[in-house]
Amino acid sequence: MRKIFDLIRRSLKKSFDNIRNEQLKHNLLQAIPFWIGSVITGFFAVMYAKIFAWGEGLLHIIIDWHAWMIFIIAPIGFVLSWWLVKEFAPNAKGSGIPQVMAAVELANPKEHRKIRSLLSLKIIFFKILSSTVLVIGGGAVGREGPTIQIAGSVFRKVNEYLPEWWPKISKKNMIMTGAAAGLAAAFNTPLGGIVFAVEELSKTHINYFKTALFTAVIIAGLTAQTLAGSYLYLGYPKTNDVSLMVMFPIILVAGIAGILASQLSVTMLKMSDWKKRKLKTDRSNILFLIACALVIASIAYFINREILGSGKEIMQRVLFTQDKHEDWYVPVLRMLGPALSFTSGGAGGIFAPALTAGASIGSVISGAIHLTPNESNVVILGGMVAFLTGITRAPFTSAIIVLEMTDRHSLIFHLMLAGMVSSIVSILVSRHSLYDVIKLNFLNEIRNNDD
Repeated sequence: MRKIFDLIRRSLKKSFDNIRNEQLKHNLLQAIPFWIGSVITGFFAVMYAKIFAWGEGLLHIIIDWHAWMIFIIAPIGFVLSWWLVKEFAPNAKGSGIPQVMAAVELANPKEHRKIRSLLSLKIIFFKILSSTVLVIGGGAVGREGPTIQIAGSVFRKVNEYLPEWWPKISKKNMIMTGAAAGLAAAFNTPLGGIVFAVEELSKTHINYFKTALFTAVIIAGLTAQTLAGSYLYLGYPKTNDVSLMVMFPIILVAGIAGILASQLSVTMLKMSDWKKRKLKTDRSNILFLIACALVIASIAYFINREILGSGKEIMQRVLFTQDKHEDWYVPVLRMLGPALSFTSGGAGGIFAPALTAGASIGSVISGAIHLTPNESNVVILGGMVAFLTGITRAPFTSAIIVLEMTDRHSLIFHLMLAGMVSSIVSILVSRHSLYDVIKLNFLNEIRNNDD
């Protein structure tokens, strides 16, 4: 394999040496690694989406066959997902976004070697495997955050394989661009990927890498569309003939969703901290995981299956059918499920579960105040933006993602209003986002282990 890579490198060098225009040659050499990383990212994003969807489908097949099977597959899924990460790739746990944020911070001359523990080929494999196992077991997790860590790993590896004679490319810019391409490919939201890189990751002036960022997002998105077809993550909900008065329900839902999302973040962080302090042995961790799995299984069996999985089917139902209004307890279930799943120690993201929780809050409140179906759709979308903002503290990213996944560009001001209200009220519960705190935990662990 190494001989093949060496042959390719020599052939590339010979080809580029034939280019007489030095500026053109330099620009091409700078761009090609981003293009290669973007194509690979698009492929991984589509492959992972299909595997994850297969896992969710398998869960429902098993439960439809015999509902009581959830009491068997949930404990197995939770424990196996945790064990895979613990034994083989500890930094593959959770969402993946805090790991990418930590990697960006470590991308400096003194610490760049530490990045490989956060972004690697091993991380990619066990991220996909652990999250799929967890969702088969009924875990309320998503694939979008993990796709961002996978993309960051791909771009880091491409950068690592560049030969010595290749112009040096900033590791930080490479990782940030990879993360943006990953988000764009996961949701099919190119603008969302760009805004995410700027709002959530970038402390570098965007002029330094804007061309690479834009082209990477476009290529990753086009690759994903080539393999999976042109699609919207959700579809086209009806939102026409809605008056400006809908702003008031949006503000109400955004305020409630922002507070609940921030409180959920605090709760998950406290649960993780309690686990770290109290559960010192594998046996105690396994018992805790079995208990969490049985709680989710009991709720799914006796109350409502909607606690299971990423929850995408809830968003599709409340936006695209006449069954728009959830029972009052569904938002509670859609927060409890991610709280138990996200803190399990396995891999899995919270983007999709957060959007689902926000949609269910918007659904309940729009039903309580008797809004029309189209007004309900607008409020539901506002709830999705608000809850995701409460988790990420990235209101513009949240608004753009929901805007692009539904193609409702006329709602840009409604969605930005929801994001801004949520961003303000969520600070009342906690000043820092879930991702920021987890990022600092990863940085502390890596730096302490290196000392």
